[in-house]
Amino acid sequence: MSRKIIDLRSRPAFLHDFYGATPGTPAYEGAKWLNRRVGSKDDEHFTRSHTLDGFIAEIHDAGITAAAVIGRDTPGVSTSNDQVAALIAGRPELIGVGSVDPQRQGVAGALAEVERAVGRLGLKGINLEPGFLAPALAFDDPLLLPVYDACDQFGVPVFLMSGPTTPDPAFNDPAPVGRIARDFPNLTIVCHHGFWPHVAEIVGIAFRHPNVHLVPDMYLFLPGSRLYVEAANGFLRDQLLFGTSFPFRAMKQTVEDFLALGFDEAVLDGLLSGNAERVLKLDL
Repeated sequence: MSRKIIDLRSRPAFLHDFYGATPGTPAYEGAKWLNRRVGSKDDEHFTRSHTLDGFIAEIHDAGITAAAVIGRDTPGVSTSNDQVAALIAGRPELIGVGSVDPQRQGVAGALAEVERAVGRLGLKGINLEPGFLAPALAFDDPLLLPVYDACDQFGVPVFLMSGPTTPDPAFNDPAPVGRIARDFPNLTIVCHHGFWPHVAEIVGIAFRHPNVHLVPDMYLFLPGSRLYVEAANGFLRDQLLFGTSFPFRAMKQTVEDFLALGFDEAVLDGLLSGNAERVLKLDL
């Protein structure tokens, strides 16, 4: 039976060398290395997305209904909101999520960009990567609070980048997310990479705060991740969402591997698409 599938984390390789845009470079080899680490059977599968047509074809062939292209605004990797908006324009397979950096833009500049990204560009949420800034910030740093408030007021989710690739592991601590969820109870918080390997901690925070959502994406297939599945078969069924983290994991393989993890049939439609449709206010 075919299912509607929404991929909550995807980027075509051509957007940046970090994603494997340029063969023969250290970054290209790094993209292959990460693919192997998270279980991709073909560590160069992403080369198909060196073109937009190839990226779209990859989405179709994987049976994915729509993929969220995540913008980034960090000193190391930047994909502007204008780039994201141009990429998704006229393409129903693609959903855009913007990004801001209040450290670089200043608070006023970041807030103006949130308003532009959501109000003018039509992007569906705002991505923050405080652990990747220079200097790195905790998720509840005072500099970020106005951005959380703005997303709350605009009624769009904030996406938080977590995970073991954070340059300083101290900034992959999920505890601050609990404090943000408490202080902004109406703000939808989406945690990319699911704060792996701190699985028990973030699942506990999500238990306490139903406005916290988890997208373990490529880390769902690594040791220690069984707890995500157990929780999604119970209280977390409305708070866990599917993502591939393409180009760092193959799309079709990730769909197949996800379906083999042991999720109850009763929760699958929500995990694969229903939760994302609600969080992003989609009508696909």
